[in-house]
Amino acid sequence: MKHTGSEPAEQAAAMLTAAGMPRMPARVMMALVASPDSGYSAADLAHRLGVSPAAVSGAVRYLQSIHMIQRLPRHGDRRDRYEIIDDGWHVVLTANMPLYERLADFVDRVADENIDAPASVRRARDMSEFFRFLARRMPQLLEEWDAERGAT
Repeated sequence: MKHTGSEPAEQAAAMLTAAGMPRMPARVMMALVASPDSGYSAADLAHRLGVSPAAVSGAVRYLQSIHMIQRLPRHGDRRDRYEIIDDGWHVVLTANMPLYERLADFVDRVADENIDAPASVRRARDMSEFFRFLARRMPQLLEEWDAERGAT
């Protein structure tokens, strides 16, 4: 009988999925959050989650591409292990900070091209203002997080 992920990990994965993360990468990521210190192999993840190795392979590729997990080759073991990257969320948010301002510029250009559609322009301007807000606030939030973590 295949073992499935823990209930809290599955609930957290479901919440990440509801927030827009693809389902299988969310499940794999949460399984890795709760992994032993040595991480899990792809086969371990497939068994733990009760899914095919192909599903795990795609999820692992996705999570590596967004810099949330890393592959750990093990000397003398043919199977690589995977683990969450320390401060992965911090790294992802920091790396994406320059994108917010650029995205806001492109969304403003969308608004500029739709001057005959006031509702469209309003939506685009609201979106670009939100991205500019993130661009301004994210560095401060990350600094606050670093300070809070340093205090603990």
